[in-house]
This record gives sequence, structure tokens and C-alpha cells, in this order.
Amino acid sequence: MNKILLDLVVPIYNEGKKILTLLKLFEKNIKIKFRVLLCYDHENDDIFNFKKYFKNFHFEIILVKNKGQGPCTAIKEGLYYDGQSDCAVVYPADDLINHNIIDKMYSKFTLGDHVVVASRFIEGGSMKGCPIVKSFLVRVASSTLYFFSSIPVRDASNGFRLFSRKLLNEVNIESNLGFAYSLELLAKCNRIGFKIGEIPAQWEERSEGSSRFKILKWLPDYLYWYFYGIGTTWLRFKYEKIKK
Repeated sequence: MNKILLDLVVPIYNEGKKILTLLKLFEKNIKIKFRVLLCYDHENDDIFNFKKYFKNFHFEIILVKNKGQGPCTAIKEGLYYDGQSDCAVVYPADDLINHNIIDKMYSKFTLGDHVVVASRFIEGGSMKGCPIVKSFLVRVASSTLYFFSSIPVRDASNGFRLFSRKLLNEVNIESNLGFAYSLELLAKCNRIGFKIGEIPAQWEERSEGSSRFKILKWLPDYLYWYFYGIGTTWLRFKYEKIKK
């Protein structure tokens, strides 16, 4: 049996039929050996209405139960599911436009990057339809972190990115809310001294369903890791083994 090179960790919450469309796009566009981990919160999620169709795909699809609630703990369950892959990509369930960059992200990983950021804010990337407040916050956070810290990427806040298994085995994810885990892993990767890369990606505000992005509730966690990233640069915090 060929080794799984990459896990696609997809947090879901009643995404239903859209997941089948996404799986078809994965099958059509991803060439490397991968599997999909669908991370759900509750047993009555409507993904189970579509489970019978999973056998139609040539790759493995695993339903992973979130032991907590919300996207952060669901994603952590997927990232540490069994640790067999070389790396993992956290992929948004409502993203039907970036499936064609997964192989490119893996290629960057094979060249030595331990985090590969899908960046909206470099040439070739874009962010469309974003609410004004959310757009302002993510742009300001990303640009200031780029200019005032040693983190070498333009898009620090996007939850869609690749993480190497070596990094995941080296550190703990302390975040439990929202998508702060992504900024946390980026900042810790930088502090350790592992390489970080980015490639352009597209982002569009979801047109169906409601977003689970909760700015005020999640902001304290984001700010903590934002200043952690800056502290690594200016206060010269030293790396201590983080994994317990």
C-alpha cells in the first residue's frame, strides 16, 4: 500500500451536498497520494446522508468526530488523527476554487517549507466579497505582522495552509477557539526557525449558508499569537521545546 503523503483536513458543519462537489474537485485536480479527513461536531450532521457516496472516490475518506465543539478543536482532531502522513492541509469546506493549488503546496513542502501559506495578499492572490470589518482586521493584522516581525509571509490570518508532520510533532496547539491555531502554528514555526513559504490563493465570501467566523469572541486568541509573533522578533524570545 502506498504511503499517504498528505491529509486534507476539512472541518464541516452541515455542509451536505457541497462536500460531494468538493470531493469531486479533489479527485480531478490532486495528483499526489492523499486522503480526506472530514471533521464534524455532532452525530446528526447532514454529512451522514451522503456517506454512501464516499465509495465512489479513489481516495480514502474518513469521518473524524470532534471531541469538543467548534472549528478549532475539530481541526486539531484531524491534524493529529493518526500521524501517518508527511503533512496536512487544513482546507475550508466551502472553498471550491483552490483545489488546484494543493499539489503546489505539497511541492513547496518537499523543498523544505514546514508551513506553506495559501496567501490572499501576494501577487496572484485575491480576497473578494469580504465584509468591511473582517477585511480591515485581517489585512491590518497580516501587513503589520509582516512588517514588524520576522514572519516572512504576507497573509498571517488565513486558516487554509499546509503544516509539516515534523512541526506538528514538535509543538502543541494551545488554541481552542476559531482559527487561531493557524496563526499559532505560524508563529511557533518561525520561533523554532523552520522554513515558511507561501503561494497565491483566491478567497471569496461564502454565498450559501452562514459563516462561523466570530470576530469578537475569537479576537483575544488571535491577539495573543499576534504579539507572540512580534515578541519572537523584538524581545528575542528563545525557543523552548513546546511539545509536551
